[in-house]
Amino acid sequence: MQGPRPVVLSGPSGAGKSTLLKKLLKDYENVFGFSVSHTTRQPRPGEVNGKDYHFVTREEMQKEIDAGEFIEHAEFSGNMYGTSKAAVQAVQAQNQICVLDIDIQGVKNIKKTDLNPIYISVQPPSIEILEKRLRDRKTETEESLMKRLSAARVDLELSKEPGLFDLVIINDDLETAYSELKEVLLEEIKKTEESRKS
Repeated sequence: MQGPRPVVLSGPSGAGKSTLLKKLLKDYENVFGFSVSHTTRQPRPGEVNGKDYHFVTREEMQKEIDAGEFIEHAEFSGNMYGTSKAAVQAVQAQNQICVLDIDIQGVKNIKKTDLNPIYISVQPPSIEILEKRLRDRKTETEESLMKRLSAARVDLELSKEPGLFDLVIINDDLETAYSELKEVLLEEIKKTEESRKS
């Protein structure tokens, strides 16, 4: 695959991945791009096919998975989700660093491919702090909150596997976490910006 090395960002919901990404995209406009995932679920109001997701049928998606067109895929509550090679290549073709926000299962699947990304795990300082953050969002029912917390415990346990991640960021303080993230990506950012000039 040509172009800058992709970045795989993983970590439980509420660890602060989105916040860190927003800062990164604001500071380095046009340097990063998102691959658009595929899903078999129905579009929600306002979602645009090809922008938010590639909305496909289960048959279409299964056919492409069988043909080896997907880097990773998973099933959640009866719907399939996945990242196609073409989606990553589309970002790389624009000479952007492709950012993949992927769960730990996806990380393990990507390890089996030739993608060679930079693996970063964003983690909360503790499960207690994570619970407080999720409660403060006021977007979760008690049941979905418990599900997220139990998923987070599994996630944090699995992420201790040696060599799984190039960097583990404990998001205790946003500025510190952000500068750690920037530092590990600086080389790719520089390369990307320079190749733009040439």
